Amino acid sequence: MVVKVLIAAPIHERGVEILRREGFEVVYREYPSVSELMDLIKGFSALIVRSKPRVPREVILRADVLKVIGRAGVGVDNIDVEAARERGIEVLNVPEASTISVAELTMGLILSVARRISYGDRMARLGHWAKAYCEGVELYGKTLGIIGFGKIGEALAKIAKYGFNMRIVYYKRNRLPREVEEAYGAEYLSLEELLSVSDVVSIHVPLTSETRYLINESRLKLMKKTAILINTSRGEVIDTEALVKALKEGWIAGAGLDVFEEEPLPKDHPLTKLDNVVLTPHIGASTSEALERSGVMIAEKIRDFFRREFV
Repeated sequence: MVVKVLIAAPIHERGVEILRREGFEVVYREYPSVSELMDLIKGFSALIVRSKPRVPREVILRADVLKVIGRAGVGVDNIDVEAARERGIEVLNVPEASTISVAELTMGLILSVARRISYGDRMARLGHWAKAYCEGVELYGKTLGIIGFGKIGEALAKIAKYGFNMRIVYYKRNRLPREVEEAYGAEYLSLEELLSVSDVVSIHVPLTSETRYLINESRLKLMKKTAILINTSRGEVIDTEALVKALKEGWIAGAGLDVFEEEPLPKDHPLTKLDNVVLTPHIGASTSEALERSGVMIAEKIRDFFRREFV
């Protein structure tokens, strides 16, 4: 029996080659809508997506032979995992594929906000020599608070500790073993303590019912007025309305955001009007290396899944 795989988002050609070599019939449709996906899904045993398209319950219920959904990336919040579980459909992802890329972008956002790089570039292009308005701060010796200390948090901690001599504090639901803390020189704090002592706060948590609006108005008010907030996880982790207020009223010094509650970010969104925020279009995993790794790794996981199925 030929297994049909629907690839509904761009993945690296090496990943496609792995599936075809294994004998899968591969069909590619780039970012179909939910209604299009409902029409497409019948007859496919595997579905591969990235952060798009959405795979809600109605798509899963329409599937007739679907056995596995592969997410070529980290989060699976665009997939109704509960509905998949009810139907006996396995959901796979490759969180390790983009670790370095996301950590490096995070550090880039921190530097851009701290040294006002994006603002200076924007002014120079407009013909304004804004040197007097580009006074920044050094990162050396400052405190970095990492919310969510998984693989990306660990990679960021290494960059910050060994590249910038930053003090590392962290918060996560389950405290790390002491030997792991010692390896990264990381100090465990409550979320409220972390927010109050950190010069830079970087968020690295999945989107769940518990983390939605984890950073809200009351928690923003705990932060230093000189602090920088960075988010490369999911936009809904921050209450955007509260963040805009914090940036306008000077509760915090600045922010660097790669993810947003609404994507693409609307042209007239309040965040686009602020000079103390750096915005990037969800590019954390958008490096040639990460894209290749994620495509290859999810293809290998799909291949291995069906090898086990047919044993």
